[in-house]
Amino acid sequence: MYQRILVATDGSALSATAVRSAIELAAAVSAELVALYVVPRYPVSYFEGGITISVEDMARTEKQWSDKGQTVVDAVQQEAQADGVKATGVVVQSDLVAESIIAAAAKHECDLVVMASHGRKGITRVLLGSETQHVLTHSTVPVLVLR
Repeated sequence: MYQRILVATDGSALSATAVRSAIELAAAVSAELVALYVVPRYPVSYFEGGITISVEDMARTEKQWSDKGQTVVDAVQQEAQADGVKATGVVVQSDLVAESIIAAAAKHECDLVVMASHGRKGITRVLLGSETQHVLTHSTVPVLVLR
């Protein structure tokens, strides 16, 4: 059925549900698991009066975010391996979360993407968009969305 499943996680409680479901599915169909954490780049303001932050401080903050991401995917790997599932953790840095998920699925030859829906509603969804919706509409492999 599935050979390799990508699960996108941000370490939240909602994504933990997606991770657990992905591990259970991978165990049931004897698939491998790829856990992906996307780290955003530090926002830079070009507006007059914006706070300027040194390059060193930005690099230190991005490193902290990457370290957190590595901790999250390492925990997913351990949880999967405890259930007998071969797992790989991947941390990428990008502001384009949905595109990074789609690219990682292609790069790691995944045949299913599992992710949580963050349930944005109303004007917030219109203004901020939905990474899940973007993955759903642009992915070439099936996407399982969990609420």
